[in-house]
Amino acid sequence: MSDNIWKRDEVESPCVKLCVVHPETRLCTGCLRSIDEITAWSRMSAEARRAVMAELPTRAGAHSKRRGGRAAKLSRRQDLTS
Repeated sequence: MSDNIWKRDEVESPCVKLCVVHPETRLCTGCLRSIDEITAWSRMSAEARRAVMAELPTRAGAHSKRRGGRAAKLSRRQDLTS
């Protein structure tokens, strides 16, 4: 199935279909928009969408801090039992 039905003559959504909200930043890890921005996107003016799009690159580092994932959790658990 094609996404052509979503193509219109307007500012396109930055959605990359990796929709997961980061628990600390409350930003989507895929497109870096907030839930409010995602929800309002279809009702935003072209100017408001452009403003959000212009701000997205500044949010790129918001998720750079990693908590370590499974390997760090196992390491911490091992440290506690040693």
